[in-house]
Amino acid sequence: MENLTEINYKEIFRKAYENRYNWNDDFNGYKGKCIFSINEHRHEGQFVLGKDFKPHIQKIDDDKIIKSIASQLFEVCIHRVKREFQSVHSENNFNLLNSSESGILMSVSGKNNGDKYRVKNGCINMVYRKIHGIIIEIFIEEFFDTGSGILSKRYTSQQIDPNTLRPNSLKLEYEDSFTRIGSKNIWILNSRSIKYLNNNGKEEKQKFIFEELSLLN
Repeated sequence: MENLTEINYKEIFRKAYENRYNWNDDFNGYKGKCIFSINEHRHEGQFVLGKDFKPHIQKIDDDKIIKSIASQLFEVCIHRVKREFQSVHSENNFNLLNSSESGILMSVSGKNNGDKYRVKNGCINMVYRKIHGIIIEIFIEEFFDTGSGILSKRYTSQQIDPNTLRPNSLKLEYEDSFTRIGSKNIWILNSRSIKYLNNNGKEEKQKFIFEELSLLN
């Protein structure tokens, strides 16, 4: 049986987890125009993201760019799928590591042992998770309140080697903006910029724009 401290921290995390914005189960996907730019190069096409959350990119010939646009659409949609807290974290306990102005830092024990989260003002502002053998570390600097849940607006993401615990990828800086479509308070990503320093130490910027958005029936 969990002690009172564990129950309290698990409850703090649960409330923050359930404060995230999700699409309803009856969401059937959407379509629109996609624009990808990197430095001075720009590509335009069309996309359809169905209920199966498999993006289909059209009118762009470059396979690398198709994959890049599709990966952003997929990454967005998997975070919008509603998964009940109990089904995801029933086998986890949450333990206090420290509390500061940045928030309450917790470590996970149980099924996802070693993961860490930080919560402040009812929002998860740091994620440290092992996924497919790689640790992903995310720091969220700004949120967007849809009125039906919170979305991350400005954040950084980096991969950590699980053996050395040192970064083994570029540090990516994200900035997202969202638009509401339809009559059910559905919020969709309409732009994402990703900044990073390339291998030569020069800043590069990718931008994804999604326009003329409409819901699929």
